[in-house]
Parts: sequence; C-alpha cells; structure tokens
Amino acid sequence: MMTTGDKALILHNPRCSKSRSALKLLQENGIPYEEIRYLDNPPSENFLSTLLDLLGVEPEAIVRKNEQVYKELGLKDKTLSREEWIKILHEYPRLIERPIVVYKGRAVVGRPPEKVLELIND
Repeated sequence: MMTTGDKALILHNPRCSKSRSALKLLQENGIPYEEIRYLDNPPSENFLSTLLDLLGVEPEAIVRKNEQVYKELGLKDKTLSREEWIKILHEYPRLIERPIVVYKGRAVVGRPPEKVLELIND
C-alpha cells in the first residue's frame, strides 16, 4: 500500500533513534503520515518490490548486514535474485534498513534522518 497525495508513509521502528528522528522531522514539517511498524506488520513482497522501485535500488541495498539473522542465514556468501532477497526481507523484516519514507511517489532511506528533508522539501 503506497500513499498518494500529500501523505507520507514511514516504515518505522520506534526503538531506533534514526527512525524516531525521521518521524519527528515529518511531524515538525507538518507532513501528514502513515506509520508502518514493519517489525510488527511485515510488508508484503509486492509492497517491498514497489518500495525498491521507488528507492531505485536492488534489495541488497536496504539489507542490514550487521543483524544477527543476516549472519545466521549465511547471507554474506550467497548470491540471491531480486525475488529471493524480497522473500527474505518479507520473512525477516528486521533485515530491512530503517527508516524508509515514501512521499509523493518517491522514497528515501532516512539515514541520516536529514535525507527525509530532501524528500519533503523537493
């Protein structure tokens, strides 16, 4: 589910300081938003595919490679297709980089959180 119009969408982990900072930037700039707590409600494979298209990257670009599950699954030494990566990100949402903000048909990974300002001020 991607938003339209003036509403932003944020894939948010409230335990992450960068994610909280990105959310605060949306609030401070008066941008209405929908928050998806992706660890509680993992995004579908179709959603992830669309999100990657908006980001203009392949799945591996949004993988958190320092997560324990990344090591446990032995992903460092695997060559996976886009579809295989998307399936893994759906099954293990902890591997998804955060936060990701979608606004007006574009998306950014909010690392650093100021990247969100580039998205909403463009």
